Amino acid sequence: MFIDAHAHLDDPIIAPREQEVVAAAKAAGVGVIVNASSDLPSSEASVSLASRYKDIYAVVGVHPHEAKTYSEEAEVRLKQLCQNPKVVAFGEIGLDYHYDLSPRDQQKQVLEREIRVAAELSLPVVFHVREAYEDFNAIIERNKKYLTHGVLLHCYSGSAELAKYYTKHFDAYFSFGGALTFAKHKEEVLAVIPEDRLLLETDCPYMTPVPFRGTPNEPKNIPLVAAKMAELKGLSGEEIERVTTENALRFYSIKL
Repeated sequence: MFIDAHAHLDDPIIAPREQEVVAAAKAAGVGVIVNASSDLPSSEASVSLASRYKDIYAVVGVHPHEAKTYSEEAEVRLKQLCQNPKVVAFGEIGLDYHYDLSPRDQQKQVLEREIRVAAELSLPVVFHVREAYEDFNAIIERNKKYLTHGVLLHCYSGSAELAKYYTKHFDAYFSFGGALTFAKHKEEVLAVIPEDRLLLETDCPYMTPVPFRGTPNEPKNIPLVAAKMAELKGLSGEEIERVTTENALRFYSIKL
């Protein structure tokens, strides 16, 4: 069994075909899907999804793109949503300087606040970081005492050196998606990450793997990511399936 550790089934591209997409994932051997959120409405949608499907779990929080929408009222509602037992982490939160869809200062302020909310709720954190590692590192160092329930760097795009730093100082996990099948320099990054810290994800409907680039991604494509990870890591496909599933269950504290 595979686990898609980070998906967006509530995305408008996927939502109209929700049942079909979930069924296709099952048929491909993807037994669990963790649905991540980007703002308060998607957090509501993620919890709703998790309530409708036994093997879907929710991650709630406000993405850096949507930091401008964060408010005290939103925070209160996010905390309420986190009381649902199907909520397994807080996220995806972080910094994204590629598009700057929210002002950078606001992104940083909201990230610090959300880290503390996650700690208050005793939840692990799912981080999104793009072209912002210097500021991100300063923030997590400053808030290290709040990051004691687990850290996942989703769709990891940092260097091998940074991966070693996160592993040593934050006991971090790393998830990889379709970019493994087309991005360069992933082999040296994977080489320094311990097997017990690797997860698989689709980030669907984004990051579609080869050979389906140009079409919406779906959880059913997880085996393609697993095969590429196995190739780059020098492991069997069965071993990657086993360890990434064990790691996802451990990180998210999911009991099957």
